[in-house]
Parts: sequence; structure tokens; C-alpha cells
Amino acid sequence: MLLKKKSKFVFQTTAMYTEARKIHLIEEVLKVNNEALLIKLENLLKETKTKPTAKKKELSIYDFVGILKKGEAQEMRTAINETCENIHPDDWK
Repeated sequence: MLLKKKSKFVFQTTAMYTEARKIHLIEEVLKVNNEALLIKLENLLKETKTKPTAKKKELSIYDFVGILKKGEAQEMRTAINETCENIHPDDWK
């Protein structure tokens, strides 16, 4: 299944996931005690900044596979099943 139009939710979720990854990476770098490894990390960052950036890859639904834990996915399924297509007669008033 291909999604032609990306929803605002997908962009927000991706942005939140990216920010969490950045924080995790910073936490891991703070734990580095090896000077040689620190130099390699610095060089990698410098190298990447000087290279021209590639065009951003189009996101697909498959890019999100594995992000949720089984329990979280089940919780989401349950919430959808419990609330989807429920008709409340007073909602339109």
C-alpha cells in the first residue's frame, strides 16, 4: 500500500522520533571515555557536514516498522477497535 499524501501525524511522529534519537545519541557520546573514538566521531561529523547532502528519501509506511513495541501496537489496535465507527447520536448537535 502506497500513501501518496503524507499526513501531518506522520511528519510529527517522524520529527519526535528523530529528536528522541538525537537525545539518545548525545547521551551515548557523553559516556565515551576513549579519546580515539571521540576523535573518530568528531571526524565523522565534520566529514558529513562538508559532503553535499543527498535528497531526502520519501518516507513510506515501511519506514515505521519496528518503532512500536508489541504492547504499544496492541494498545493502539484496541483503542482503534473500541472507538472506530462508533456512532453517537448527540455528536452532530
